[in-house]
Amino acid sequence: MVAKNAEIIKNQEKEIRNILLDLQRYIKLPKIPRHIECFDISNISGKLAVGSMVVFEDGMPKKSKYRKFKIDIPGPDDYAMMRDVLNRRYSKVALGEDKKPDLIVVDGGKGQLNVAVDILNSLNLNDIAVIGLAKEFEHVFIPNVSNPIILPRNSEALHLLQRIRDEAHRFAVTYHKQLRSRELKYSVLDGIKGVGEKRKIKLLKHFGDVNGVKNASVEELASVESINKNLAFTIYKHLHKSSTA
Repeated sequence: MVAKNAEIIKNQEKEIRNILLDLQRYIKLPKIPRHIECFDISNISGKLAVGSMVVFEDGMPKKSKYRKFKIDIPGPDDYAMMRDVLNRRYSKVALGEDKKPDLIVVDGGKGQLNVAVDILNSLNLNDIAVIGLAKEFEHVFIPNVSNPIILPRNSEALHLLQRIRDEAHRFAVTYHKQLRSRELKYSVLDGIKGVGEKRKIKLLKHFGDVNGVKNASVEELASVESINKNLAFTIYKHLHKSSTA
């Protein structure tokens, strides 16, 4: 039994190594990508924006090394959000606080890839390999090359990249939902007379988050279903009482 299990593990390790070797060959990496870090962004029109980083080592997820980021960037600017997350992550690497990955994967095409390249160059980490994986056609973009690399659809190397990208997306969306759920449960709207749970949810869904509600005018608040002009004024006055006091 022990010998059989050892043989199975050995075969699995060999299979994973072959997949990583194929990935290295397809995207012309200087070394086998044993340590891969992948990033994704999740938000609703710029609201409650978060970023995720997942880590795969030897083809397997290393959840103890996953990281999540709250992002405070005004407006729905995915490039600025990715720039913020990558800068926070790799500033630590540049300071020697963490080791360099063999490969960075960003969810997106040329635009997201260019953001990553700019960050790495600014931190003198341009020796780290980085690619963009565009979801629509699963094209792989590499720096300084106009045309994408198209991996065979049945390639295990492509399937590995897809699993890593999908895991980064799942991790980002889960964190975003946690923050959104927390805000729906507890917010400054709870202290306003006439705003119950249903109206609070309608306000948050309409404006995205509490800041969106706070930045709305009385007229904009009154445009939300079940919010009349008097209640809209009450909400506005409550949210701005500290600034008008």
